[in-house]
Amino acid sequence: MTGIVYKSTGSWYTIKKEDGSFLECRIKGKFRIKGIKSTNPIAVGDVVDYHIENSTDETTGVITAIHERKNYIVRKSVNLSKQTHIIAANIDVVFLLVTINNPPTTTSFIDRFLVTAEAYGIEAVLVFNKIDTFDDNALDEQLFLQYTYESIGYKCLRVSAKENKGIEALKELMLHKVSMFSGHSGVGKSTLVNAIEPSLNLKTKQISESHSQGQHTTTFAEMFDLSFGAQIIDTPGIRGFGVVDMEKQEIGDYFPEFFALKENCKFNNCLHKEEPHCAVKEALEKDEVSWTRYKSYLQILEGDDENYRADEYADDRKASDETRKS
Repeated sequence: MTGIVYKSTGSWYTIKKEDGSFLECRIKGKFRIKGIKSTNPIAVGDVVDYHIENSTDETTGVITAIHERKNYIVRKSVNLSKQTHIIAANIDVVFLLVTINNPPTTTSFIDRFLVTAEAYGIEAVLVFNKIDTFDDNALDEQLFLQYTYESIGYKCLRVSAKENKGIEALKELMLHKVSMFSGHSGVGKSTLVNAIEPSLNLKTKQISESHSQGQHTTTFAEMFDLSFGAQIIDTPGIRGFGVVDMEKQEIGDYFPEFFALKENCKFNNCLHKEEPHCAVKEALEKDEVSWTRYKSYLQILEGDDENYRADEYADDRKASDETRKS
């Protein structure tokens, strides 16, 4: 029998059966998926085979096999840096929730997430949330970020879960798809899901005033069926997002604006760092490529940890201002 994993708590998995009912399942032994070193062998969104554990009491089952994944998205394991944790599998579109200052979402975090989505073949959309809280400075910063990413080709939405703004546009992008919401703790994932589907009534918590960080409200990833013909995977908040399993030569290919320029570089294996006649660096000097995107690229290339700075895109704005003045 075949089902879809709707919830994973690490040891038990909630499976949606073909008849629409749910069954709690566990796994026997160790699952080894070729080419993937992960802390969790089964993820939400996986299609699995299972059998009923006890024919006289059909309350639990045993997962026996995992079907081939269309895609999956990962992050570094919290405790085991050399391993990955699969956040979810078989995703059609991932929505990254971005907030300006409540809590702040850094451009390095955004870029690492987008690079990972590109690498694993998942469409990514940026959702700028809490627009109802913006003062003039926050609005200016948000619009600048939106301009930066829309110029690259990423879809961007502006929403307010509390004031129900932008919700219909978001639902249109989710229709007939398996979606995933992600972002830092406190960016309003659960509140936004509740605005989309009030009957779910997901738990929410306030931002910690002392640290401007969100408190974790979602402990495990879980998928929900929505009334308007969509499915959503709610995920725990991610404080840091590490790029994994990428060769240095391929990182630039996951920056679409860099990839578009690559054929104009003198060297086929150009890392866009110190090589002469590099089309990316030439575009950078002409302010045709975002400085913060290039900075994120260098951080990923060099394996640096994320650098959380409140003024992360100050270089971009300064360069653009100077260009306009000239």
